[in-house]
Amino acid sequence: MEHVADENMVKNAVGEEEFDTLSEPPDVDTPDHVLWPVIRAAIKEIYDPEIPVNVYELGLIYKVEIKDHEDGDADVEIKMTLTSPGCPVAQEMPGWVQGAVLPLDGVGEVDVEIIWDPIWDPSKMSETAKMQLNMFM
Repeated sequence: MEHVADENMVKNAVGEEEFDTLSEPPDVDTPDHVLWPVIRAAIKEIYDPEIPVNVYELGLIYKVEIKDHEDGDADVEIKMTLTSPGCPVAQEMPGWVQGAVLPLDGVGEVDVEIIWDPIWDPSKMSETAKMQLNMFM
């Protein structure tokens, strides 16, 4: 039997404000842009089907760039990885992330690229993801 805590259990344990801090992965490169909080929220709705944690807190998102246009929209470039090259959803996951970000107001084009360097490992997960998976490092 696998023991995992859901997001609400972790929020109850650490508190709402602390949860927000602990849910940030240690190595993600994110922009200081007005659209970033909305984009992050959309990405957090995408879950790895084999792991009950969203792809953002899992540490699969390595870098997000937002480039403004004169027309008011902004293009978004996302560099992400997968937990392993043999991931069964390797072909679908970038489309899921793109599909979550593309319909947001103010977003123009969205490019999602899978990269393998650096290789993902559990140290890239947020503290809340580790708590949800009962992985204390």
